[in-house]
Amino acid sequence: MQLRNIGYRTGSLAILAVVFVAVAVATSAKGADDVPAPTHSSQTWPQWRGPHRNGLVDGGTWPATLDDQSLQRLWSKEFGPSYSGPIVWDKFVFTTETIEQRDEAIICLDRSTGKEVWRARWPGAMAVPFFAAANGSWIRATPACDGQRVFVAGMRDVLVCLDVQKGTEQWRVDFVKKFSAPLPDFGFVSSPLVDGDDIYVQAGASVCKLDKYTGDIHWRSLKDQGGMYGSAFSSPMVAEIAGKRLLVAQTRTMLAGLDLATGEELWSQEVPAFRGMNILTPVIVGDDVFTSSYQNKSWLYGVSSSASGKFDVHEKWSAQVQGYMSTPVVVDGHAYMHLQNQRFACINLRTGDRTWTSKPFGKYNSLVANGDRILALDSTGRLLYFAANPREFQLVGQCEVCDGDTWAHLAICGDLLYIRGLRELTAFRWLDTENQ
Repeated sequence: MQLRNIGYRTGSLAILAVVFVAVAVATSAKGADDVPAPTHSSQTWPQWRGPHRNGLVDGGTWPATLDDQSLQRLWSKEFGPSYSGPIVWDKFVFTTETIEQRDEAIICLDRSTGKEVWRARWPGAMAVPFFAAANGSWIRATPACDGQRVFVAGMRDVLVCLDVQKGTEQWRVDFVKKFSAPLPDFGFVSSPLVDGDDIYVQAGASVCKLDKYTGDIHWRSLKDQGGMYGSAFSSPMVAEIAGKRLLVAQTRTMLAGLDLATGEELWSQEVPAFRGMNILTPVIVGDDVFTSSYQNKSWLYGVSSSASGKFDVHEKWSAQVQGYMSTPVVVDGHAYMHLQNQRFACINLRTGDRTWTSKPFGKYNSLVANGDRILALDSTGRLLYFAANPREFQLVGQCEVCDGDTWAHLAICGDLLYIRGLRELTAFRWLDTENQ
């Protein structure tokens, strides 16, 4: 879904010359520094939920065990509080913080040493409603990076674009001012999505497509009332469904498929939830979309299209399984979830049957899968390692990775893990101690 570059080699000097001219023209049009971003690899974690935004890593085999001996701490740095997950590109790792309940910042660090490379700061803190205050009033959304720019969602519905190398601000959009929209009571929660030359956000009490080079808004769709009962908690996805590449967005009340070029609503489906607590990122499985909402249940919706280009969405099944904040990972047709009741569960996506339920863990777990193994960063500061086994919950190992709470999504690049505790960022190397 992100920028993907295809290298091509030919023996023809004439063809090479044409290619070089085309590249020169494109570079001139966008600026000398806007060279194509490198292809995603196991060494990048550029956005919310990883390279493909689905919680799955690219290749490699994880070690057989996870414990205090197999996880080596490389460095740790203290910061102000944040719920944003760290992102990684090339030699940099990025994290955010809220400063003295007044400002927000993004910090670029050398991923090998933890040394600060640059930081950018702006006024932006806000207080969430009293009943949510226990979970803090600090920056929440995970940034996104395309290799040349990093995009940060500030709590007060502001999207900031900065140069990756220097941290200089390229542009900024204040959605409250732009659209005269209400300030979201819970802040800018949805994580930005970069796709080619565009960036998609659920902000300004709506879904918006922007030019990633200028911040110009191309379209605005799915407008809501904002404030307390609008403004999304979920984050958008780009996927090919029913033969069309489109944007899938979940608002406080519904799922929808939007035309990428125009923002036109192609299909939509109501998703019931207590107080609009639709938080999960939509999980795309072929032409189906899975979601689960707070104090309600889980659904699998099928999307189809006709010869006339019309789309239809229908419920394939529903199950009495209540998700909350943790987006599931899908392995071999099964969704591995962390539930509202703090237990893990496995759901057969073909039938909707729950195949097992674990004992309780923390209030939140970010999930990443590789083959038949799953890592889960628990809100209590534990990293859990369990099998993607549809027959039973099988805990392979666990390790304490930070003191106190962590609500940020973990980042994994090869054998390196970057874990954002509430007030620190720590880098670990995961060793295969059984094969040493």
